[in-house]
Amino acid sequence: MIWYVTLWTNNFDMAVKFYDALLWEIWGSRFLDMENFVAWTNKAGEPGVSVIKPFDGKVATAWNGSMTAIKVDSNDEVDRLYKKAIELGATDEWEAGIRGEGAFYAWYFRDLDGNKLNFFHVNSM
Repeated sequence: MIWYVTLWTNNFDMAVKFYDALLWEIWGSRFLDMENFVAWTNKAGEPGVSVIKPFDGKVATAWNGSMTAIKVDSNDEVDRLYKKAIELGATDEWEAGIRGEGAFYAWYFRDLDGNKLNFFHVNSM
């Protein structure tokens, strides 16, 4: 299940202000609020959209500007699916680990076209 989409930005403050105003209309609240990452939650308490400064320090572009997160049932499944993606020719983007102040475990990769994705498991929220 796709659980959230991350949008990279070159103007973090402007993007946060935009999505605060826009997403308030349908969801109403932030899920995570960190110095370089903000995520908004839907009414069921599940994240839907986040904005972030690119971790690699490069300019946000169409190629370096979005990510799709795929929710799975366990940390082991994150590892298994990640390994399968690598077997199929994907490239490692960020090693497995606990993210979001301990909220989830994720492993990031790029598919054959360079699209960034991750498999993740919710540890606690």
